[in-house]
Order: sequence, then C-alpha cells, then structure tokens
Amino acid sequence: MFRRVEADKLTRAGRAWLAAVATVAAGLLCACAAISPSTGSLGSASPSPPSAAPPQSAAIGTGKVRVGLVLPMSAGGNAGIAAQSMKNAAELALTEFNNPDIQLLVKDDGGSAQGAQQAVQQALDEGAEIILGPLFAHSVGIAGQTARTRNVPVIAFSNDSNAAARGVYLLSFLPESDVDRIVDYAVSQGKRSFVALMPDNAYGAVAEATFKQAVARKGGRIVALERFPLDRGKMVEPAKTIAQAIPRADALFLPADADTLPAIAQALASAGVNLKRVQLLGTGLWDDSRVFADGALEGGLYAGPATDGFRAFAARYRAKYGNDPVRTATLSYDAVALVAALVKSRGPDHFSPEVLTSGAGFSGIDGVFRFRPDGTNERGLCVQRTTPAGSQVVSPAPRAFAGT
Repeated sequence: MFRRVEADKLTRAGRAWLAAVATVAAGLLCACAAISPSTGSLGSASPSPPSAAPPQSAAIGTGKVRVGLVLPMSAGGNAGIAAQSMKNAAELALTEFNNPDIQLLVKDDGGSAQGAQQAVQQALDEGAEIILGPLFAHSVGIAGQTARTRNVPVIAFSNDSNAAARGVYLLSFLPESDVDRIVDYAVSQGKRSFVALMPDNAYGAVAEATFKQAVARKGGRIVALERFPLDRGKMVEPAKTIAQAIPRADALFLPADADTLPAIAQALASAGVNLKRVQLLGTGLWDDSRVFADGALEGGLYAGPATDGFRAFAARYRAKYGNDPVRTATLSYDAVALVAALVKSRGPDHFSPEVLTSGAGFSGIDGVFRFRPDGTNERGLCVQRTTPAGSQVVSPAPRAFAGT
C-alpha cells in the first residue's frame, strides 16, 4: 500500500509529488517488520555456490518501463524458496496495482556475486531503468557497480547496511533501526543504565555498534557489555560477568534470535540473574513463537512487527498461490508497488535520487519507510511486549516521519 503521508504537513514539493501517488491494496494496515537472519549476510543462511548454467530469465507484465528483478531462483535450500516466494509477491503487486505500465525482467543470480553481475547486465541490456534485488549482501555490491555504469539505481533486499551505497538503496529491515527504536523507547520509560549481552557474530557486531551510539545519544550509560559464542557450553562465563553487573542496571539488551535466546536466558538464570527484576530488551529477532513460549522471557520488549499488514498480505498470497509467503516476500511486493506508483506519478524522472530519497518517504505493507542518500533506510517500527499468547503492541509504529 502506497498512500500519501500526512500530505498537508509536507513541503510544497512533497505535497505535489505525494498527491500523485496511487493507492494500492487499500485494505492493508501499517505494520513494522522483523529481521530474518537469512536475509542478506548477517544471518546464518549460506547462499548456494555459483551455478555453471546461465542465469534463468522470465518476464512479467507488458508495460513500457522495464524493471530488473534479481533473485537467487536456482539456489538451493532456503535461498531458492525465498526467491520463489519473492517472485510471486512481485507478481501479486503487479496484479493488485491493476497491471501498471511496467514489465518485470526476472533474472536468476544463482545466489552468487558473479551470477548477480550477469543478471544485472542482462537486465540493463534489455532496457531496465531500475534494478530490484539482489537478496544477498555479497551480490549487492557488484550489482550496484554494474548498474552504476548506466546510471541505473538499485533497490536491494540485503539487511547488511555495509552493502548500501550511492544509488544502491536497501529496502530491507536493518538491525540498526531495531536497536535505535528499542533504546529510544526504553529511555522514554525511564531506563538509563544498561547491560548488554551480544551474540558473537556479524549481527551482534552491528547491534553492538548501534547500541553504543544510541545509548550515548540518549544520555544513558552502559554498565557492562559482553559477547557470547553460539556454542551453548561457552555461554557460562559471559553470563556470569553480566550477572555481576545487573544490580547496577535497569535494562538488559539481548539481541539474539529464537535459536539462542532461551539458552542464554538459562545461562543468565544459572548465574543468579532474576530476569523478572530487570527489563529485557530485544530486536525483531524476538518475533518468534519460541520466544513467546519461554516464561523466562515474558514481559521483554522488542522492536518488531505489528502483524496486521503481513497477515492481510499473507492471506491474499495464500489465496493466489496456495501456500504461505516467506516473511521477506513483502520486500519485493513493496519494491514493485513503489516502482509502479512512481512510474504512474512522476513522469520521466521517476527514479531520480531526489524522488527515491524523498523526506516524506513511502508507506507499504511493512509501514512507513524512506531511503537515505547513503542507501540505508529509516523505517517506522513499533515496540511490542512478549506474552504467552504472543506479542502485544505497547508503542505503535508511526504513520509518518517526524518533521514531514
């Protein structure tokens, strides 16, 4: 759903542009979204090795404006499953936008950087004016370099902010956004002293850097910060260190996923931490039924999805394709819907940097978002509390960005 964002509060240029943006899928509600560790390079999923076969191609739609959609269609495992689901979601967006004047050139990168380069080059040779994808961070860089030779922008799906660059915009759910949101909310609730236990991986490194900046910006202090290995047998020592610091803190930040969060919670409890006496904080990785079912984590707060928008999208997806979409399918849906809206509203400059980085932003299935000039994004996220019955929204996602 792309709608006007508080148009009466915008600048004259912003109002003129937003007034022309079409509304699609009007029944969807604003929602924020969780990060999946398999999206981009920050998680545990590994893309398939390069395939010897040439990239597969397909075209969806017959419009005049050609749009490259680069996905790992032939990759094995979860990558290939995600690619098919994202391709279906892109097709659904075209249908729900009443077949706009665009044609999707679906290109298979096989999950490799070399494949992404070939796929993007092929799309450019066929007249693509913008590239959507790739999915993996290691492919985004080469895709952006290839597209830049033709001055063509890229909207990629990796959640690694290091992949962002001039003309390469990330539509995904960045860990930085989750961390900023949950720290801001915690401070607004009177939390000033923090301890943190970070997973010793790429996601943890990003979360740690953002956490330090966010706490300092809000005038808080970090009493202690430790990293824990994913090996459960080695979680004991960092948990003991945090246990010693807990009495001097009023919030404990645990940006871990559902595979490791219960184990680290158990290690903390074994070290003598009463998790009911400190406010637990997390990220969108907490949006998992296993987290909700763990009584030790009840009452924890995290920046994650208000599920209304995704549920509505998933219902329509199931009706059309007969199965459930992957969570990242909304990224390709929103990317195609955005492109369709811009083509309809903006004329020949529809993909210019000025348009793509509009301060007013856009609103899709996963809520409001906007691209920064450096290629990263800002999303309107909500804060939720964990309960045995699921998640409970305690601070809704904004419907517009402050100052617009």
